[in-house]
Amino acid sequence: MDTQDRIREIVDGNRIVIFMKGSPDFPQCGFSMRAASILNALGQPFHHVDVLQDPEIRQGIKVFSSWPTIPQVYVDQKFLGGSDILTEMWEAGELEGIVAPKA
Repeated sequence: MDTQDRIREIVDGNRIVIFMKGSPDFPQCGFSMRAASILNALGQPFHHVDVLQDPEIRQGIKVFSSWPTIPQVYVDQKFLGGSDILTEMWEAGELEGIVAPKA
């Protein structure tokens, strides 16, 4: 399976996914820490992928999303953005409705 297929499988198999440096418990950069903290604050379960553990995923996710930076957050197979976009959506009160379970 190539890297893009692996990424598609992760995104399709998890409702909320963050591709980040480190883990939610031990983030390895400030942007990843901020994005994971926002997701934690929303109280919904999410899957994380530590891109530092897999160089192919680290590079491949940038191609997959056409977005040059990490972290990257996906909800319902849609790319939301990185740390700055997540912060803006959270501060505007838009993120809760996006991550809330669908009825």
